[in-house]
Formats: sequence, C-alpha cells, structure tokens
Amino acid sequence: MEVLVPAAVVMEISEVFSFRNITLGQYIPGETIIHRLDPRAKLGAMLMIIIGLFLINNLWGYLCVAGLLLLVIMLARIPLSRIIRGLKPVLFIMLFTFVLHLFFSEGTALWHLGPLTVTKEGILRGTEMVARLILLVISASLLTLTTSPLALTDGLEMLLAPGQRIGLPAHELAMMMTIALRFIPTLMEETEKIMKAQMARGASFTEGNLVRRAKSLLPVLVPLFVSAFRRAEDLAVAMEARGYVGGEGRTRFKQLEFKWADWIALGLTLGTLGIVVIIW
Repeated sequence: MEVLVPAAVVMEISEVFSFRNITLGQYIPGETIIHRLDPRAKLGAMLMIIIGLFLINNLWGYLCVAGLLLLVIMLARIPLSRIIRGLKPVLFIMLFTFVLHLFFSEGTALWHLGPLTVTKEGILRGTEMVARLILLVISASLLTLTTSPLALTDGLEMLLAPGQRIGLPAHELAMMMTIALRFIPTLMEETEKIMKAQMARGASFTEGNLVRRAKSLLPVLVPLFVSAFRRAEDLAVAMEARGYVGGEGRTRFKQLEFKWADWIALGLTLGTLGIVVIIW
C-alpha cells in the first residue's frame, strides 16, 4: 500500500532535520584581508578569544567580544544570516544550559514553579553561559570559514612543530584534526540523506517518548557508521596511492610567512581582550 505524504509536511520535516546550517568545517573562498591572514595568526587569535571568554564575567565584556567578531565578519564579507543559521544546531544545547542555570542556581528568588525556584542570579548566569557558547561557536566557525583546509593543516603543524623534540607527531596530529573538521559537513549531509530515506519508508523521528526516539535512530546510525568507515578507507587508499608516508621529509609548495597584517590582527585581538578583562 502506497502512502502519500503532503509536500508541505515533507518540506517542514526536511527543514527540521537539515544539517546544512552547520558552518563548522566549511570554507568560503575569498580574497578579503581576513582570508589572506596567516592561519597561525587566526589560530592564535581564536585561542586568545576562547581564553578571554572564560576570563570575562559580565555581559558588557561579552558585548565587546561580540563587536570584535562582528567586525571580523564584516571584513571577511561573510553573510550574517549564514553565521546565525550556524547557531541552529547548538540551539538545544544553549536552551538546556540556560534552563539548567535558571532553576538550579542559588540566589535571590524571583518566583516559584512547583519545587523549582527561579533566581535572579540564575537568569544572569544562564544568559552569560549562552552568550559564551554563541561566541565560542562563532569564533570557531569564522576560523574554518576563512581558512582553507590545506592552510589550516600547515598552520597547525607549524604551531605543533616544537613538540616534535619530545616525540610529538605534529604533522599527523594536524592532519587528523583537519580531516576531522573537513568531514563534519560531509557526515552531516550523509546523515540527512539517510534520515530522509528512512522517513520516505515511513520512519518517524519525532513521535513517542525519549526511548522510542532513541531506538528510531538505530536505522540511521548503522548505515552512517558503515559510510564513515568506507569513506575513511577510500581516503587511506587514495593517500597511499599518491605516495603519502607521513610528514617526515615532506616540503611545502607554499611557505607560511608572518606579515604586518598578522601582527596587527594579533595585537588588536590581544589588546581588546586585555582591556575588556581589566576593565570588567
């Protein structure tokens, strides 16, 4: 018996389970000043922003960091709507974090919801944590959106190079991290295709309790793992066919070189975060 699903319902379900909003791991080619920065400078700036976000303890500081990231978005000419869509996949985590702090933070009680108490400190703490998560996701997304996978690999390898003196496999670690980032959009796209295929066969991922929903994901996870292992094997065979034997003795076609723009970018980032942390 053939089951017909209305087109509007299919479009709505596709939008809910769409993974195209994920910006982490994607790259937008460009010739802006942000794209031309050395990947080591962008990695250093992102690291400073992450450390600064954990040192800031008020909303004014987060607003200053948000202004700095907004400036980077404008200079990189990345559509703001794309950055906002990239926050959708972590919307549940942000909501869960806010609710957790809202009801389980001690302080001045505002109102009661049964056995739960909403406090003023819980609202402030929850808002602060959500702002921190948003800025962390945006800063990481900007790094991958403006840096090609090859440049990111070279930058990571050069930053990890001093660890080779104590036996740290810098090249291999950089390669693995870059491949992992690069495969995030690919795996998400593969997940979306599998879920749509399962829904076309009558599967439902939104009905029933939590246990039933978890069980409904099993037909998705099994082919997803099979596809991931197949892609990993194909990548390994392709690398071996091209004579890849690791980082030892390898040379680079394009040598990385720090320029004045890179030092200025690091200085502006460090100066802004330093002022924010000292004042607030």
